[in-house]
Amino acid sequence: MSAVRAAGLLAVGLLLAGCGGAVAAPGAAPSSVPAPAASTSLPGPQPLEDAAPTVTRVTVPAIGVDATGLEALGLLPDGSLAAPVDFDRAGWFADGTVPGERGPAVVAGHVDSVDGPAVFYRLRELAPGDEVVVELSDGTAPTFRVDRVESAPKDDFPTAEVYGPTPDAQLRLITCGGEFDRSVRSYEDNTIVFASRVSP
Repeated sequence: MSAVRAAGLLAVGLLLAGCGGAVAAPGAAPSSVPAPAASTSLPGPQPLEDAAPTVTRVTVPAIGVDATGLEALGLLPDGSLAAPVDFDRAGWFADGTVPGERGPAVVAGHVDSVDGPAVFYRLRELAPGDEVVVELSDGTAPTFRVDRVESAPKDDFPTAEVYGPTPDAQLRLITCGGEFDRSVRSYEDNTIVFASRVSP
């Protein structure tokens, strides 16, 4: 991740939409793409860049999570991270760090729905030492160990701790938590799991 991108991540407040409120996600200013110059000939073939692997599965044995079919999450027009459409599926911030690479990768999911518990309902039960395995489309499956679990008010989200640069590969699991404010149909807090990579 470039220093400019990392700085942009720190500059924007985060909210995860879909827990009623949102988990603040790093926003980046839209970039303008210059129009190609008029030409009478077509350009030759261009080399393809290797596509980054995608997240295909997240397992958290300590709380019985086995999430497959993860959604690639992007940013909403207000700069917040879009929530997974399906309450029983998790999603990962596809424009951020790929799990297993240096930096903080982010996976988010709902805590519940009108039908009951959702994919990350038991996230707050995790404890230091619990493991999270993230399977990627390239066949790798980095394992992360939970360092800590925190609850943070949505209006005081720890943006720098969640999205800021790290010297190693880290993972953040995020869902809603705290009290549910019926007047705004949103939880007041976010539950955030901080984990560090322990194996390939």
